[in-house]
Amino acid sequence: MLFNSYTFLLLFLPLTLVVFQLLRRNSQRAAMVWLVAMSLVYYGWWNPDPDPDKASSWTPFYVLLICTSCCINFFIGRYLAAHTFSAKGRGILALGLSANLGVLFYYKYIGLFERTMEALTSGHFNIPDVVLPLGLSFFTFQKIAFLVDAYRGKTKQYDFLDFLLFVTFFPQLIAGPIVHHNEIMPQIQRTVSPSRRSMDLSAGITLFSMGLFKKVVIADNLAPIANTLFLLASRDDRDLTMAEAWTAAITFGLQLYFDFSGYSDMAIGAARMFGIKLPVNFHSPYKSVSIVDFWRRWHITLSRFLRDYVYFSLGGNRKGPFLRYSNLLVTMLLGGLWHGAGWTYILWGGMHGLFLCVNHAWFALRKKFSIRALPKPLAIVLTCIVVMAAWVPFRAGAFELAGDGSAAKALEATRTILASMFGFHGFGGWPDSLSLIEVKASHAQRAVACLLIVWLLPNSQEILRRYQPALGLKGLTGKTNAPGPRRFWQWRPTWPWAVFVMLLVTGSIYQFNKVSEFIYFQF
Repeated sequence: MLFNSYTFLLLFLPLTLVVFQLLRRNSQRAAMVWLVAMSLVYYGWWNPDPDPDKASSWTPFYVLLICTSCCINFFIGRYLAAHTFSAKGRGILALGLSANLGVLFYYKYIGLFERTMEALTSGHFNIPDVVLPLGLSFFTFQKIAFLVDAYRGKTKQYDFLDFLLFVTFFPQLIAGPIVHHNEIMPQIQRTVSPSRRSMDLSAGITLFSMGLFKKVVIADNLAPIANTLFLLASRDDRDLTMAEAWTAAITFGLQLYFDFSGYSDMAIGAARMFGIKLPVNFHSPYKSVSIVDFWRRWHITLSRFLRDYVYFSLGGNRKGPFLRYSNLLVTMLLGGLWHGAGWTYILWGGMHGLFLCVNHAWFALRKKFSIRALPKPLAIVLTCIVVMAAWVPFRAGAFELAGDGSAAKALEATRTILASMFGFHGFGGWPDSLSLIEVKASHAQRAVACLLIVWLLPNSQEILRRYQPALGLKGLTGKTNAPGPRRFWQWRPTWPWAVFVMLLVTGSIYQFNKVSEFIYFQF
């Protein structure tokens, strides 16, 4: 069930919210039971094979899979909490991690393993096709963090219902944010005043509407431009011009930004309607002044997980610069692999790992020789250029994961676009012949306009800052939790803002004829 669908907006969300509010007046526990039940309905609505000609295309298997996984992880966590830092605890932790990663490997990476082994051995492996369950990558990381923290003595004796809601809570179930148990569990267990409920509802609807507009009106209208140019590169009919290649990379980078940022806003907004704050996941990443800064702003909850449970576990920066850079590279390679079961995603992760190593080396050099930092506008532009170039293999990964795709096809598309971007196929602008024009020059102007919006306008978290829309805002940009002076563009629960929100929703619904899935659903 998509957030950007009539079923969700007109049926599921209103019904879930109204019954939840009614139950919460008398029993917080009953309200949470209802929320767990509806979260499972939301997940179970997904049909991995929606062919109407098949009588039994829908299956409850995936609901049973997530429920069984939750049960097993809950009881392993209880055991680990009672055997912290012990030999028995280490053994059970290894077993729990292996089980979670084994399920993830089977459903997500068995195809990559098969394709790679066939390429290396020239053999043929008859491994049956499997369907990747929605959200598997996200809730697997949540459960891994829970088990590790239980072993480290950082969890409490949570109730099973609380744990089940922590994992299955529908706003974050499919594509994050990747929530941490110590962020959500205390909120599940508390009660709030009626005035707080009213503010949660107002702020949540506003943030959800902003995210819906980002996804439906902006991201889905950028998608055809990027798709057309990347498809042209994959066909190898001709080389893209420099202008086309940069338009392809920038347009996809903006599509991905508005798509996933929009989803995160909708997830945080929907959760806020139920009185639960999720962690912030985006904070204007294209305003970053370095790659290090980019990963503090882009997909923040994934960066946090990779730092806390991969990079630090490898040793972090405690054993000298060489191992520090090695750990960074390994962490980002695994981060790329998490995004997709393809070599182009690993390439993307490796590129960012290399960028981070260079960035940290540059910081060390600047400190040693007292070199001044680049002017902020120049640093932002240079960082954005590097990030946009790295999106090319990320987008080309779709050609590898397609039914008739291959790693060779995806890597060739990556090579030819990057070559065009940096002048290896000439420095041409738009094609001269009308027969060669795949997208209009005005589409490049649209991409530039969207990039200026990203650079110049405040983000959704800043617009709602005075009402603390999400967790983790403190310290993102060196600011405190103090709201500061009220800006004219900051949201407040007034009628003009209510009208503005209604206009956002109306404009989004008007565009529902081109509804599409969120990009991160495939991960």
